[in-house]
Amino acid sequence: MKIATRLTILLVILTIIVALSVGWFAVAASSRTQYAALNGEINAVVASGNGQPNSALSNALNVVQQSSFNLTLDVIDRFGAVVQINSGTVVPKGNPTLADAKASLQNVIGVTDLPGFRIRSLHIGGGDYLVVAGSTAIITRQAQRLSLQVGLVGLFVAIIMLMVARFVLRNDLSTMKKLIEYASHVARGNEQREIPPSAGSRDIRELQSALATMVDALRQRIAIETRSVEVMQQFIGDASHELRTPLTVIKGYNELMENPTISDEQRRRAIERVHREIDRMDSLVADLLLSAELREAPQHFDQIIDLSSLVLLRSEEFQIDSPSRPLTINAERDLRVLGRDDLLNRLMTNAFSNIIRYTDDGTPVRVELRRTGARLLLRIEDGGRGLPSYGERPQRFRRFEESRSRETGGSGLGMSIMADIVEGLGGSMVTEKSSLGGLALDFTFSIATLA
Repeated sequence: MKIATRLTILLVILTIIVALSVGWFAVAASSRTQYAALNGEINAVVASGNGQPNSALSNALNVVQQSSFNLTLDVIDRFGAVVQINSGTVVPKGNPTLADAKASLQNVIGVTDLPGFRIRSLHIGGGDYLVVAGSTAIITRQAQRLSLQVGLVGLFVAIIMLMVARFVLRNDLSTMKKLIEYASHVARGNEQREIPPSAGSRDIRELQSALATMVDALRQRIAIETRSVEVMQQFIGDASHELRTPLTVIKGYNELMENPTISDEQRRRAIERVHREIDRMDSLVADLLLSAELREAPQHFDQIIDLSSLVLLRSEEFQIDSPSRPLTINAERDLRVLGRDDLLNRLMTNAFSNIIRYTDDGTPVRVELRRTGARLLLRIEDGGRGLPSYGERPQRFRRFEESRSRETGGSGLGMSIMADIVEGLGGSMVTEKSSLGGLALDFTFSIATLA
């Protein structure tokens, strides 16, 4: 059963219960009032004859006639004989007994001999009793009629309440239906569908917000899982592609060294080549693992690195290692970023290694670190041959020109690893034409402030 139907049934039941309860109290109160009025009439007649046994009967008749009381007056002698001296509009079907008269001397009561009547008696001397009886038929009929009216009014109120509730809950019920349909689509794998907006009650808005948060978390998880799978597939493909060449070389030279006819010089050169290929494979595997780590999932860093000191230190080391290349350094002091020291060191090492590997001696190099608004810009440029094109994000194993081949010692991962490191730190990397004539690498980072 749908929640809308359950709410409707519950509302109708509650309304009917409330209406019947109020009606019952109203009918009961009305009946008590009418019974009290009837008892008052009977007591007034009895009071007129109290203490006056000789004139009690005539006094009672006068009170009934003058007040137009709808009462029946019966006289019972000491032998139980009954004589009716006044009759109301409703005539009793039986007669009161002497026991009834004696039982009702003090209070107005109902007796089994006179169903539908209330009586009280008065001793009038000589062993005789005057019995005053009042019919309750009118009170019963009025109570029944009032009960029917209350029931009809309760039903009418229930219908009105139902219509009002349906109107008030229309937005909530409509939103809940849409949220259920949306959840069903998500469960079937269509998590990209937009969540329905909610303009209903606070509870429905909270439900919509919670569902939206859950689906967003699901989307992020799916995106991470999808990215992990893609990274793993690409990693396997790249590794198999790049490792095939050195493995083939090692296999070939191994077979050559098993030939007993080769000279010692040939064997020595073969062993050196195998060692170079092994070193190259070791470097390639380390680069692949680092690249996969950086791309697998978003990184969260809380280590504050003094980038200014790091840039100055690595630039001075580059100048010592390559004194033939004129170096210009322009780095602002005390600029910090959130990251990892090993990753930033690898970034600087890759940038300077490319300059050493792909530019001639005497090529000018310039390093600049400065603040640009809320971010930092690290620019490393050279006066070498540059690249055939600029602005593209470096891809794994994609060499920008044929001269940058395996034979120069590169794996094709250096530029892409730099881009992965910067993006992992929340920044970006751009390649541009340098004013020195060669390549300019622009790295941007978010500024880390000391707490």
